[in-house]
Amino acid sequence: MLEIELPEGLRRAGVADWKQVGDITGEAFETDPVNLWIFGNTGPLRRTFSVLAQEIYLKHGICHLAGDGGATMWIESQNQKELGLWPVLRLLPTLLLKGSSGALQRALKAADVMQENHPTDPHLYLFTIGTRKANRGKGLGKLMMRPMTAAADRADLPCYLENSNPMNTGFYNSNGFERMKLFEVGPGAPPMEAMWREPRNPQRI
Repeated sequence: MLEIELPEGLRRAGVADWKQVGDITGEAFETDPVNLWIFGNTGPLRRTFSVLAQEIYLKHGICHLAGDGGATMWIESQNQKELGLWPVLRLLPTLLLKGSSGALQRALKAADVMQENHPTDPHLYLFTIGTRKANRGKGLGKLMMRPMTAAADRADLPCYLENSNPMNTGFYNSNGFERMKLFEVGPGAPPMEAMWREPRNPQRI
């Protein structure tokens, strides 16, 4: 059981917050190279992240909200779930009507490739962290990241993420994440950076 100490301005999201978590995340990923390659445009982003929040990360993981400015989705590796048939069917109209041609096939392929490259060792997985455009540069990324990496340190648990935007590499490096490898979620896709963070346990020193 993770011991998470939340600072002022950050709260744990509940199941009723699925749309807000997805809406913030979708806005945060509007310029994300890998997601734009998968979907072809920004149309499906908010709906897709909302369904993922509702069906997986709020049910089985840990999500946080920084007011209406930022959101995160985490999950412990042993609790990770596949999306399932019904949620996929819920997303079909969005991908077919709002995404570009082939968006559905690219999304399914990307999910498979990400799963193939996912580490098998126990870890805490950061699926998404992001802020609305109006809230960038205000320290919300650090506010949202630090409680979870501190909890992972106390549990002696590594963290893992896939960085889909090289603009964020410095932020992840500053929080202890290091590159494991680069991989592509499909032919011609921008590179995805698999990143790993070893726990910082003072008792080891």
